[in-house]
Amino acid sequence: MMKAVPVHESIGSVLCHDMTRIVPGEFKGPAFRKGHVISPEDIPTLLEIGKEHVYVLSLEDGQLHEDDAAARIAAAAAGPGISLSDVCEGRINMTAAPGLLSINVDALRRINSIEEVVLATMHNGLQVSASRAVAGTRVVPLVIDEAKIEQVEAICAETGPVVSVKPFRQLKVGVVTTGSEVYTGRIKDKFGPVIRKKFAALNSEVMDQTFVSDDPDMTRDAILAQVRAGAQMVVVTGGMSVDPDDQTPASIRATGAEVVTYGSPTFPGVMFLLAYLGDVPIVGLPGCVMYYRASIFDLVVPRIVAGETPTREDIVELGHGGFCAGCETCRYPLCSFGK
Repeated sequence: MMKAVPVHESIGSVLCHDMTRIVPGEFKGPAFRKGHVISPEDIPTLLEIGKEHVYVLSLEDGQLHEDDAAARIAAAAAGPGISLSDVCEGRINMTAAPGLLSINVDALRRINSIEEVVLATMHNGLQVSASRAVAGTRVVPLVIDEAKIEQVEAICAETGPVVSVKPFRQLKVGVVTTGSEVYTGRIKDKFGPVIRKKFAALNSEVMDQTFVSDDPDMTRDAILAQVRAGAQMVVVTGGMSVDPDDQTPASIRATGAEVVTYGSPTFPGVMFLLAYLGDVPIVGLPGCVMYYRASIFDLVVPRIVAGETPTREDIVELGHGGFCAGCETCRYPLCSFGK
């Protein structure tokens, strides 16, 4: 329990919690940290930040200080790829290593249903290209019943990590670019450089790019040749629209691959195809991937690189959030697209 002591009588007392000082527009942070021994020189500052009393904490059996509670929640909820910050004003942040952020949404909901417990995260499936904070936890009161933290630990023991990262695998990617205009050299290929840059951000590399005409047999053979050469994923660009001479979907089917979906409820990215030839994913990309910073590529391909196998149902779910707002300055993935 806490005991209130008048500031002028608090010299020599040990603070039981951080005290925040706010100077509008200039500073917000702890004026005094938990554990600080109050000296005579501290009295004016304490009065200045509006503290006429300080509190001495005496915990009863079955109670936890907010710092200890946050530490236990974070330790229970964090999984692979997550590092924890020091506690500051009762809060601990979780930082993700590069990879695909994985949030157990059901477990997260159960934890936040426990009164006075808070765990907030970024969206499941977020592509993390560089280490960044993705979640934070704390409890509401200064002192909380230990039983509530034990509930959190029990949920995490049952479900596994709530916040974790799936690392991006180092895949060898084969690219097949269709279109007679590129094949004959009438226009310069602009898709290849975009694809190379996107896969580099996913820890993978384009091992080869083959140019073919609009001949379906030629496209089919090029896809199969990439697989034989060791490609762990094949990306086919061009020829994905409904024009009569756009034959890429037919060419992918002709390889014997099983098509998961042709079409996606996303703008941009409707004319998207995902198929599997054995365990090798084959992705047909619409032209919008060249022009938009965020498109169907960014919603699906990182999941594949991280080891997931998206289903038709997963693609259907993209419809809620699948309409890009077309912001003047794109901030993907920190936006609603695909969420």
